[in-house]
Amino acid sequence: MSPCREQTRRRPVAEPLITLRDVSRWYRRGVDVVHALEHVSLAIEGGVFAALMGPSGSGKSTLLNLLSGIDRPSAGEVWVAGRRLNDLSEDELAHWRSRHVGLIFQSYNLIPVLSAQENVELPLLLTAFGRGERTRRAATALRVVDLAPRARHVPSELSGGEQQRVAIARAIVADPDLIIADEPTGDLDARSADEVLAILRDLSRELAKTVVMVTHDPRARRWVDVVFHLDKGVLLGTEGNDALARAPAHGGVT
Repeated sequence: MSPCREQTRRRPVAEPLITLRDVSRWYRRGVDVVHALEHVSLAIEGGVFAALMGPSGSGKSTLLNLLSGIDRPSAGEVWVAGRRLNDLSEDELAHWRSRHVGLIFQSYNLIPVLSAQENVELPLLLTAFGRGERTRRAATALRVVDLAPRARHVPSELSGGEQQRVAIARAIVADPDLIIADEPTGDLDARSADEVLAILRDLSRELAKTVVMVTHDPRARRWVDVVFHLDKGVLLGTEGNDALARAPAHGGVT
């Protein structure tokens, strides 16, 4: 990956970008109550590459949905990029998410009839950017993931790894604070998976993006700064740099 030369390098900020305080999420399935998350508290600072690991049903995807504002906690507080997400309406959450969160999925979710360039531009269509600025930003994002020569290719003309790199470019094109990646290497071979993990690591180190990734891939440990281990909705502990991921202090976040 190119070292993000066209972006201004920023050092990670000292305060947490993400803070969860005693967060629980439960929902009904028929007559049963499913406890997807139980009393989870954590903080992740800006510019950190974090992984959520655990067996299926451990609460990883639920936690991602809470961080992105797609879902709401049943109890507790979710703070991201200085906002208490509990307080936002659905319209406010959608607007906040478009400015602060980039999403990456296992299945890429590219539009088959659009070129790589056009797919990357999609998140900008709902912004005030003019056509020229959208084109420039998308081209820059594709250069960041080393895909500028493939900008005019449609997804069927790209390998799986290349399609996921297009998806990463789409996630960063609006310059969000937080990148959410749900099993981004799940459909990739080992070489392509390492390429994707290297890009995500460089986004955190070079551009101070906070990257939170759900993964079952054991190789991820050597790329990330910290791993959060979950099981049955409970945060069991962390592995990595404790200064980058910690229990939040008491009191409000501003």
